[in-house]
Amino acid sequence: MLTQEMTQEINVETAVQPIEAADLYAKLLAGADLAILDVRNGEDFARWKVEGRKDLTIVNVPYFAFIEDEDASLAQVPQAEELVVVCAKEGSSQYIAELLAERGVKASYLAEGIVSWGNLYDVRNVVDADWGRIVQVTRPARGDVSFLVISDGEAAVIDPLRHTEQYMQVLQDNNALLTHAFDTHGHADHISGGPALAQRTGARYFLHPYDAIHPLDMLPARLDYVPLQDGDQFVVGRVDVDVIWFPGHTLGQVNFRVSAPDGSHYLFTGDGLFLSSFGRPDLGGRGEAWTPILFESLFERLPQRIDDATWILPSHFSTLDEADVGGRFAQTYGTLKQQNDGLRPRSREEFTGWVLANLPHFPPEYVEIKRVNAGLVIPNEEEAGELELGKNICALSGA
Repeated sequence: MLTQEMTQEINVETAVQPIEAADLYAKLLAGADLAILDVRNGEDFARWKVEGRKDLTIVNVPYFAFIEDEDASLAQVPQAEELVVVCAKEGSSQYIAELLAERGVKASYLAEGIVSWGNLYDVRNVVDADWGRIVQVTRPARGDVSFLVISDGEAAVIDPLRHTEQYMQVLQDNNALLTHAFDTHGHADHISGGPALAQRTGARYFLHPYDAIHPLDMLPARLDYVPLQDGDQFVVGRVDVDVIWFPGHTLGQVNFRVSAPDGSHYLFTGDGLFLSSFGRPDLGGRGEAWTPILFESLFERLPQRIDDATWILPSHFSTLDEADVGGRFAQTYGTLKQQNDGLRPRSREEFTGWVLANLPHFPPEYVEIKRVNAGLVIPNEEEAGELELGKNICALSGA
């Protein structure tokens, strides 16, 4: 006969356990045999969801469907070694995970729901050398990537995201002073943390003046910034930083080339060039006019300024397949020319036609985010979170 103590012990051993967002991200990076069952309503699921590598199985079966027809809903549950159930805040997913466990399905549920996934930041080194470090700060739910370059107690941040605590912690851990806050362009998909970091640390905030004008409202920015131009040079510790103008995604898009003492070179491309695509040219409302400019940047300006050994570090990714085994989003330019279809040789006319035929949906939120990043609007935390909801779609859909 089981005693109460023995029963409690069995229940503990067999109870469904939550999985933290960081642990889920590690599993997705590793390509673990897992599937996602999202039990939110279809509209919320369509707006954004947990994403991983291209072969990740993710199925949406709303919670209420299990209540109305349990057997039919169970028939839709994906098969995998491990199943992670996701809902808005945790309660519904825990209930469904326990229901599945009772039927022999190994299941866990995402702790604190989809919100915890949306707020997850991942921090890891891309480079750790005697001259310094390049630290990657990623927000997986949005496919956003940012970087800190640290050398001899000085640091530059490139395309920082809205929440600044991650960057402050990296600076503290490395005993470094932020001297430069760089944005490659005026972002449309997320609120920049550059001005806030500059204010917190005393660093200067840098932006190209073309992107200090809202492209649709034509209003000048209301924020403190130092204007960038092609050919500008900066020094951060023992590394040199060169500015390369790269218009097309925006008119003020720039790349930052970091040259290290060991002869290695790193190009921070923002939304100009991604690992599997490039930045769409229509977010300023002038896709037809800016597409030929993008062609010149990709096929004329860039090859003149970097070599095949230069490491490309973009500010977005489309899927986790773009990450290496260490979770880093970086690849050499020579490899990209072989693997990125957007860099396949085309005539200007072919390129223009192809781009304009593959432009994805233009999110209306992007217009407002650009207003925020120009200092024209100051949202509260709830409004900012709503503006940033969902995965970025800054890349060309067909690239």
